Amino acid sequence: MDAEALFRQQCTTAINEDGSANAERLMALVVETYRLQAGKKRAAEDRSRLLVKENGELKGNLVASKEDLAEQKRLFGNVLDNLPQGLSVFDSQQRLMVCNIRFRQLFGFSSEEASPSASLGSLIAKIRGNERGEKKVSRLRDAASEGGHIRHREWVMEDGRTIQSVITVLPDGSNISIHADITEDRKAAERIAYLAHHDPLTGLPNRIRLRESIDAALAGRKPDEHIALVHLNLDRFKSINNTLGVSAGDKILRQVAERIRMSAGAGNVLARLGSDEFAVLQSGRQQPWNVTALVDQIRRELSEPFFRGDKAVELSVSMGIAISPQDGTETDVLLKHAGVALSHAKSSGGNGERFFTAEMEAEIEARHALEADLRKAVEREEFELHYQPLYDLGQQRICGFEALVRWNHPTRGRVPPLEFIPLAEEVGLVVDIGRWVLRRACRDAVHWPKDIKVAVNVSAIQFTNSDLPADVAAALAEARLAACRLEIEITESVLMENLDEALPILHVLKQSGIRIAMDDFGTGYSSLSYLRRFPFDKIKIDKSFVNGIVEDREAFAIMRAIILLGDALGMRVTVEGVETAEQLALLQREACDEIQGYHISPPRPVVDVPDLLSQPPEHTSTRAS
Repeated sequence: MDAEALFRQQCTTAINEDGSANAERLMALVVETYRLQAGKKRAAEDRSRLLVKENGELKGNLVASKEDLAEQKRLFGNVLDNLPQGLSVFDSQQRLMVCNIRFRQLFGFSSEEASPSASLGSLIAKIRGNERGEKKVSRLRDAASEGGHIRHREWVMEDGRTIQSVITVLPDGSNISIHADITEDRKAAERIAYLAHHDPLTGLPNRIRLRESIDAALAGRKPDEHIALVHLNLDRFKSINNTLGVSAGDKILRQVAERIRMSAGAGNVLARLGSDEFAVLQSGRQQPWNVTALVDQIRRELSEPFFRGDKAVELSVSMGIAISPQDGTETDVLLKHAGVALSHAKSSGGNGERFFTAEMEAEIEARHALEADLRKAVEREEFELHYQPLYDLGQQRICGFEALVRWNHPTRGRVPPLEFIPLAEEVGLVVDIGRWVLRRACRDAVHWPKDIKVAVNVSAIQFTNSDLPADVAAALAEARLAACRLEIEITESVLMENLDEALPILHVLKQSGIRIAMDDFGTGYSSLSYLRRFPFDKIKIDKSFVNGIVEDREAFAIMRAIILLGDALGMRVTVEGVETAEQLALLQREACDEIQGYHISPPRPVVDVPDLLSQPPEHTSTRAS
């Protein structure tokens, strides 16, 4: 029985005992009152339970909040003290609020010195170093007055370290700073800046720094002053690298730089412009006498031998000189004119100096015009080949032809090879011209008798700036010419300048069946050593040895020695420049293999080749030019 039924039963019993006539109404009223009281009691109990529950949760939240704050504080401390950079926070009164361990380490502060409330001024006073380019006190005064921006400060410590501070100043005058050791970064930046303006091999200023020095000298030039620029280039230095090695060449270059430095003195600017190029900038009132004395001193210093171990190396130097204001008042102009003068010094044979003249500039302009025309000629194939016979003295007949390129300019007419071939080599067009010559010579030769060969000259640049074996193979395949009918002629300069690159290429060509000849034999420095390095099929004696062989016994003796040398090495010998019957007769008696020259025939167009081949041997051998 529930509480309400029990209460109803008790009420009924009481009413019956009273004997009241209105028992039903009384009982209903009593029951309703009970219900109300019971409901209030349950509500009160529910509210009580809710309050107890909420109070427990509140206490739990308070405990959790305290634990979270403690954990965040611990985490913040760990992060702060493990930052790779130093951190400090100062209030608006410039008193330390918080810092980390790295901040104290960077500046050498103890925990007591960098404790909260320490003043910025007291900390700066304890720094064992100086602020770069700034006074510490002036910066301190500005700290509170300047707000809402970022400042940079840099400290050079007594131990050589460089500390950089990046300070964020807040509008109320307080600040937050990040501090970092930038010593290695600064050294690297300084090294990069140094290398950007200096030559790493010699330590001399480079071309960029020289331009800056010329700019400054021209800007500060007084009316009665002259500024001289000397452009120097070592003659044939590349051969030293090839014969002695790059390491030995670098050592010699450092010695060269030191000798020029001693000659130039402290008052002049010396720079290295390239591998074997230097420049000296000289200012003064007495020009050209001062610069003349300078170049004489440089020449004397460099004329003394350089030694690599017990081996002496001798150098010569070419120099071009331009003087401001008469040769130019702008840096680019002065540099250009000194370079023009140097080009003329080298084209004159080197080992000399030239002052710039207006005529030189006119020649350079003409040269640039010729270069532009030459580029068009390559595109339009304005070339043709002439062929000079190679005459076999034993068989008394023509055995081949040397292909010689000719340029038929549309307005200039015939341009001499000595005028455009060196230009083509200098500007890189000789590769395209050489490739064209190979193709044309093979196409022409395929129509000749099969025992007639064709010889083609190859430039040193074709060994370094092209795939020569591929070009030769393509020319032979296109013309369907047998490889044994092609003869490649190289000068000794090919080996002197590119020995390591040239020898493998020559072996590839020879293995394919092509004959290899050394042209202009005897005009270089190490002909015999090269004959040992590579098994040439032929050596061609330069015509300079032929001129006096009839009258000059010494010239004849040299000629005979070379012919005997070729025979001993199993190499055919061709003598160039044979122009008289007397020379021909003498060479026949010495059992020379081949001759070439105007006595047989000058170079002729390809259409004349059949006529030359059809002539009787006795007529050909006695033909005069």
